[in-house]
Amino acid sequence: MMTPMMQHYLETKKENPDCILFYRLGDFYEMFYDDAITVSRELELTLTGKDCGMPERAPMCGVPFHAADTYITRLVEKGYKVAIAEQMEDPKLAKGLVKREVIRVVTPGTNLYTQSLDETKNNFLMCIVYLDKTFGVSVADVTTGDYFVTQITSERTMVDEICKYMPAEIISNEAFAMSGIDTDDLKNRLRISMSTLGNRYFDDESEKRLKEHFHVASLEGLGLKDYDAGAVAAGALLSYLYETQKISLDHLTRITPYEPGGYMVIDTSTRRNLELTETLREKQKRGTLLWVLDRTRTAMGARLLRSIIEQPLIRKKDILARQDAIEEINSEVITREELREYLNPIYDLERLIGKISYRTANPRDLIAFRTSLQMLPPIRALIGSFKSSLIRDLCGKMDSLEDLEELIGRAIQDDPPITVREGGIIKEGYSEEADRLRHAKTEGKQWLAQLEQEERERTGIKNLRVKFNRVFGYYLEVTNSYLNQVPEDYIRKQTLTNAERFTTKKLKELEDVILGAEDRLYTLEYELFCQVRDQISAEVLRVQESARAVAWLDVLASLAYVA
Repeated sequence: MMTPMMQHYLETKKENPDCILFYRLGDFYEMFYDDAITVSRELELTLTGKDCGMPERAPMCGVPFHAADTYITRLVEKGYKVAIAEQMEDPKLAKGLVKREVIRVVTPGTNLYTQSLDETKNNFLMCIVYLDKTFGVSVADVTTGDYFVTQITSERTMVDEICKYMPAEIISNEAFAMSGIDTDDLKNRLRISMSTLGNRYFDDESEKRLKEHFHVASLEGLGLKDYDAGAVAAGALLSYLYETQKISLDHLTRITPYEPGGYMVIDTSTRRNLELTETLREKQKRGTLLWVLDRTRTAMGARLLRSIIEQPLIRKKDILARQDAIEEINSEVITREELREYLNPIYDLERLIGKISYRTANPRDLIAFRTSLQMLPPIRALIGSFKSSLIRDLCGKMDSLEDLEELIGRAIQDDPPITVREGGIIKEGYSEEADRLRHAKTEGKQWLAQLEQEERERTGIKNLRVKFNRVFGYYLEVTNSYLNQVPEDYIRKQTLTNAERFTTKKLKELEDVILGAEDRLYTLEYELFCQVRDQISAEVLRVQESARAVAWLDVLASLAYVA
């Protein structure tokens, strides 16, 4: 008879047949059967076995939960999808089998583990739908919230568009395989993960989800009136993200439609030969146009610079506006260098707000976020006197976000731990309850000594003692010779041969506070941290606007510096 745990594992696996299932058991994620064999081979881990109530032991392979991101990333880089089944309740409090659910599916295009991603490149997921000889295309980067849509009528332009974005993953409808595009070349030469989605992703529900997500009554409100195939692709991509990420995706705050003809069309061969972002032979950045121009100070600026090199402007008005901005920064040498100094300490705001929206940001991420926000007011003040239309527009879009900086400054310790469930996160003075529990944890002995002294004076029992054991907790011990002086409010706990043990209402309250203080403090600190994170998440649009403005200033300052 198969064990209940293994039955649940197999049910969960059945719901995620195309994924490797990381199943949380205590301090490890375990894989069984074919998944275990695959993971042990791909990651060179030891293959063991587990008794599951069946005649043969199930092949098993495991990784420590605190290091799981590294292993998941390695599998995703090899083109696998990983479903993470997490424990949804405290095993100590669980009655019977611990409740577990798949909290996220990690794919090449939805990997959030920023340490494994190139901070100077977007990690794009592309959805392509082939309908009536038209390609609907939608592209998103879940780490930054970028989300684009277009449509294309020629196979050649479609391949050029893929090469422009170089997505980590492409999802498509079944018809795309018959469109004439060499999908094997995309997989093998460009190393793009490819998968075909079922028809349900491309039905009317996906369009409905698009309208629901952006709170609009019609696609016209999103600027998608003339993008029939593009809207289908965008809706399918959103459905796929909802299904794999299992969160509200609040950081996808806008969708940007564009015409491929709005920028210079550079075919794949030309793109390669011009060595815009990588050299022809070594595939390195060094020696490319990007390498020459990139003096950016932030990860956001580096990504944006790569993007504008890959899609040059063709409208004279836009080109002149950009030139004016670069010229003005270039002519103000001292201001330019001051601006670049202010940009230097700014972390990757786009990906940080992405992690905050995903609820995966840890306390140190919030400190990095705060450090970045502290640079916004001086940058805003510095560019306030500029005259060029592009910089004035950026200044108008940049919010100083002082309220969020102040919130983190009040709430989060300056040097917090990475972990979120072991305390040490919340500052003194932010929460009265947390302060009380913190004092209870550190000052418990002092409180007990004070109580002991007060009770001696009140009762006249000179040898009264406050003591502790694991069975009875804290108690007041009175020897038999003083029993006649015991007050009426003492509650008997235990009788010994030469003494009696009592408790009082006040001692019981102290006991509850002291013994539960550490656990409750850790739980409360985690809850307070989550509240702070959610307050920041609610301002995602303001943060993204400011991050975008910072990225543009960084790019313009970099180009001015090179000029």
